[in-house]
Amino acid sequence: MALKERLRTWKRVFCWLILLAFGLLGLLQYGLPLVRHLEALIPMGVCPSARMALLRDNFTGLLNPWARPDVLTCTSWGAPIIWDGTFDPAVAQQEALQQNLTIGLTVFAVGRYLEKYLARFLETAERHFMVGQRVVYYVFTERPAAVPRVALARGRRLHVERVARERRWQDVSMQRMRTLHEALGGRLGREAHFVLCMDVDQHFRGAFGPEVLAESVAQLHAWHSLAARLLPLTRARSAAALAPGEGDFYYHAAVFGGSVAALRGLTAQCARGQRQDRERGLEARWHDESHLNKFFWLHKPAKVLSPEFCWSPEIGRRAEIRRPRLLWAPKEYALLRD
Repeated sequence: MALKERLRTWKRVFCWLILLAFGLLGLLQYGLPLVRHLEALIPMGVCPSARMALLRDNFTGLLNPWARPDVLTCTSWGAPIIWDGTFDPAVAQQEALQQNLTIGLTVFAVGRYLEKYLARFLETAERHFMVGQRVVYYVFTERPAAVPRVALARGRRLHVERVARERRWQDVSMQRMRTLHEALGGRLGREAHFVLCMDVDQHFRGAFGPEVLAESVAQLHAWHSLAARLLPLTRARSAAALAPGEGDFYYHAAVFGGSVAALRGLTAQCARGQRQDRERGLEARWHDESHLNKFFWLHKPAKVLSPEFCWSPEIGRRAEIRRPRLLWAPKEYALLRD
């Protein structure tokens, strides 16, 4: 009898632990601020010394991961994670100039996001994004005439591409991959060698130079970057779903990029996954970001940008975030989303 009683007790404890774990996971997924702040405090870990010695960057040559012993500077597949101090920005600048590159920057400014964010995004980009390089901005909007006039430096151009106004804000996000795929197959693909795709509701705070360029580039999500595999879930039947144990990091759709050819492949696969979901009456929980993460699980990025390159001030000061490059704007969804 005593043994049976102990088994029943352990069974109850086990069930309560399972319920607690699912409860915490649910709070994490649905954005309870306290839980998100706790997640951001989880340390990242560091690279093995043997792997650090081999880290190279296609623009800065041999990297210096020992300059940042406090953070993870490499991935398990040997790609560098770029932090302030691990690269020489002057070398990256010269390498890009020698290659005679044109760098594209795409941004979608639809609905109220145009008036609220676009001017500051472009003005700060002129101060910090690829300074000294040839740049072509592509602004996608349903109201080309409302795009603000921003003084551009020599060798920098701005093109405005009209897109349809979608009924829901989710559809704006979900159509982005298809629109980018078409643009990369047209004028944008002919003009630029590398392209960075960014959200408009953020602004540049520090130098964002050629050190970020690679064949494919992913951005660690500021809120979910410090603990590998602690990933926001998507619906199990979605084409974007990952099985338990899959996923390296959680990547932010606010910044991604690469060569024109690589981005054509990325946008094609993401758009295809979204189309499959629509045909089944599904929608990934985090929209195009879910599909982006599925792509980077299957096709590892050649370079990963640390949270310094796209940081949320809401998290507060962190010792490892020495020089933020992009800052999120405060989220005003009730005001901006219909």
